[in-house]
Formats: sequence, structure tokens, C-alpha cells
Amino acid sequence: MEKEGMEVMAQDLEPLVGLFRLLSDKTRLNILMILARGERNVSSICEELGLPQPTVSHHLGLLRTNNLITNRRNGKQVFYGLNGQIDAATGSGLLINCEPYRINIQEAGDPAVSLPA
Repeated sequence: MEKEGMEVMAQDLEPLVGLFRLLSDKTRLNILMILARGERNVSSICEELGLPQPTVSHHLGLLRTNNLITNRRNGKQVFYGLNGQIDAATGSGLLINCEPYRINIQEAGDPAVSLPA
């Protein structure tokens, strides 16, 4: 009987495991932190990260297909931004919703983070 409860728990955690797998890449996490400051095109993200366009486009594609970011076209340029699943948190961070869980990622030393004494 206890084993059944563990299996249900493992199934419930699968979306969260997939999210952490996606976020385990430093480039993807950096892209999300950049997009937390506002919508950007590929060129500006490449410039800020110091990475070539194909690399950044690959990571943007993974984030987009996993519904973590959205894109919109303006002429020939494509702009990327956070969607409803990930929002810019107060201060410099991200608030990620992966029902029924909520993950808050903040930069170290951010005054918006309060740790228990």
C-alpha cells in the first residue's frame, strides 16, 4: 500500500523533473534571467551572452517548445519574452509555475529574498 503512494508521488513530480532538466543548462537559465528584464531579440541575447546565434537559437527553441517563453514577429525580427508560466519576480529573479509547485529563483544578495533567521 505504501508503494502505491510512492508511485503516485513520482508521477506527480514528473513535470517538475522535466522542468529542472531543462533549467539545468546554464545558457538556458541565463536566457530566462535576461528575458526577466524584458522582451529581447536573438541578436541582443547573443551579444549579452557572448554566444553565436545558432547556439542561442537552439536554446530559445527548447525553451519555446517547452512553453517557457513566447515569441512574436515584428517584420524580420523575432522577439522573445517570458510567458505566464514564468514571470519576472520582484527584484532580480524568476517565479516559475509548474502546477502544483512554484519555484522562486533569486540572485544572491537580492533584498527581495528573505531567509528565515
